[in-house]
Amino acid sequence: MKFLKPSFVLPLVVLGLVLGVAGGWIRLGYPVIPIAEAGVNHGLLMVGGFLGTLISTERAMVMKKKFWLLIPILSGLSNIFFLIGEASAGLLFLLSGSLGLGLIMHYQSLKNPNFHTFLLYCGAVFWFIGNFMVWKSGLIPAGSTWWMGFLLFTIVGERLELTQFLPVPSWSKKALGGFLGLFFIGMLFPFHGLGNELLGVAALMISAWLLAFDMAKVASKKKGQFRYTGIGLRIGYIWLGIQGLILLLMESHPLFYDLVLHTFFLGFTFSMIWAHAPIIFSTIFGIRQSPYHNMLWWQWASFQLTLLGRIAFALAENWEWRIIMGVTNGFLIFLMFLSMAGILLWKLKSKKLQVKEAEQNQLFI
Repeated sequence: MKFLKPSFVLPLVVLGLVLGVAGGWIRLGYPVIPIAEAGVNHGLLMVGGFLGTLISTERAMVMKKKFWLLIPILSGLSNIFFLIGEASAGLLFLLSGSLGLGLIMHYQSLKNPNFHTFLLYCGAVFWFIGNFMVWKSGLIPAGSTWWMGFLLFTIVGERLELTQFLPVPSWSKKALGGFLGLFFIGMLFPFHGLGNELLGVAALMISAWLLAFDMAKVASKKKGQFRYTGIGLRIGYIWLGIQGLILLLMESHPLFYDLVLHTFFLGFTFSMIWAHAPIIFSTIFGIRQSPYHNMLWWQWASFQLTLLGRIAFALAENWEWRIIMGVTNGFLIFLMFLSMAGILLWKLKSKKLQVKEAEQNQLFI
């Protein structure tokens, strides 16, 4: 299995992203890429085909043997089946991929039995349960709260993993565990009713904890990439708090479900992606170069503003501008990834030129 490389997964991740965004546009009522299957399977594509595959790749790269990369390949292949209208087969591939991520985290938890690995393990289990709920019921909303748990526990676990050697009061971690436990209890209740209230309170508490104790507040006061990461993370934590408020206060709103989903999956989750991208890309591809450049600030700010516009116009029930902001936000997702890929390629090319120049100079010494 030595021939397996993370670059093999990349086309599947890109396919999941393109189909997921296309599905979002369709559900907004503006089919920029008119693929009906993308609209029907929007949630499965974004959470499983894209995010699940990306996270599985990241976790598989921590393992010593390359055959673990088969797991993100399994989840990534689901995108092809969703595209051709074979949703049942796509779900089976997602179930297999999420089960595989659970196995990875089982082994990592045995090797490193820490609080953060436990959270990552829980996240993988929640992803599998969410996929199973969809497979059993045939309803994508049946998996939505479990998928939120998957991403929330994974993101919090990764934040703790990255800052595990930094000083944090012991009582604060116990408090965080209690807030995450409350979120889990909320997942067990029906979405409408007490479940909303428990999830809302938990989201607010976790958001406040991250803003108070996560080291992003220190990074945000530095310069360059550290500042970009720190501010990006803290904005994401604010989006999580906004989701908590919507869960608690906006249940009667006609777009309540849409607001809950997109403050979390776009506001919170994509803010985490943009902030962690310099670390994730380096880990997955085993390179020292980071896809960071000051130009990313413009795309990042535009993404946040258009998302804020989408949420604000949804709250105001202004359908036309909600669509405009939502479609623009989708294009900015593509622009951010293309910009990071371009920056990475430019840095790699510059490094090769520097090495070549150094070799040529040595010939004249």
